[in-house]
Amino acid sequence: MSTDRDDRLFAICASFERIAGSAPLLFRPPPEWAAAAHAMVVGDTVHYLWSRRKEGNFWVLMHSTAPTRNPAAVTHDPRNPVLLPSHTGFDNYTVEYPFPFRNPADGCHYAYYLGRRRRVPKQTGLLVSDGDFGHWTRVVPDPVIAADAPHERDGSSHPSVAVHDNLIHIVYTGESDGPPVICHASAPVGNPASVTKNSANPVFRGTGRSWDSQGVREAELYRGETFFHILYGGYDGHVWRIGHVRTRDFQTFEPNPANPVFEPPADREAWDCDGILTPQVFTSDGCHYLLYAGFKGGEWQSGLARATVGWD
Repeated sequence: MSTDRDDRLFAICASFERIAGSAPLLFRPPPEWAAAAHAMVVGDTVHYLWSRRKEGNFWVLMHSTAPTRNPAAVTHDPRNPVLLPSHTGFDNYTVEYPFPFRNPADGCHYAYYLGRRRRVPKQTGLLVSDGDFGHWTRVVPDPVIAADAPHERDGSSHPSVAVHDNLIHIVYTGESDGPPVICHASAPVGNPASVTKNSANPVFRGTGRSWDSQGVREAELYRGETFFHILYGGYDGHVWRIGHVRTRDFQTFEPNPANPVFEPPADREAWDCDGILTPQVFTSDGCHYLLYAGFKGGEWQSGLARATVGWD
């Protein structure tokens, strides 16, 4: 199979520029955050599932929409928040980082998400929707990716998904006393709650260069023609930047020659000048967009960038 489009994705992912105006796409007045956002395009609508962090590190799930012709023209769902923490479960204090996807096996929309009690570990749960992105229910009460390995002592969370060959591929962040790492798991499309971790976990610790030498986290999957493309946050001990690698098998990873592909701006007044994370690529109306979290001072908000390079 040709890798031309996968090669082109290297150039596309190195060409993202912030939308004019450089204001956050999703914003909450400090000290709150509007972060952990992910987009899914259905018909002529971009659905944003994102997380509102209140004081005390208490998170709830939110839903907003925009037309595909202008993903920056956001309208907020009047029912927000659309999901609250449970009463007694593993997610009774925090629900955040929702990643929605359509399951071809049953046509339903699911979302893996981060759940947590007041204290770590963070773990991954599973939601399902009947098509209304403002209404989600838990598929099972327990985590589907539990924090049960040494490299996940503090967390097995921050999921992202790509469906390929009747398998749901999931990348997630493993957190412990050491630097965060990227892990891989999979589930059959017929049973998204039956997740099997990759025995080689953690599968990715960084490129070996200084800019991501102190941790990698919040990886986001994008399926090309031949490769899975992974954008992720890389840390040098001071700043989080965005890197890009591709893989066929979640064993070997080829880095983008332009790494890091997206960095905080030099302008110290910019809302995202101190760090970048959660780099999800999505396509809308023929264009590639990057939805990401930007950091300044003590708060994370969500922004949007657009690729200047296309398929042609």
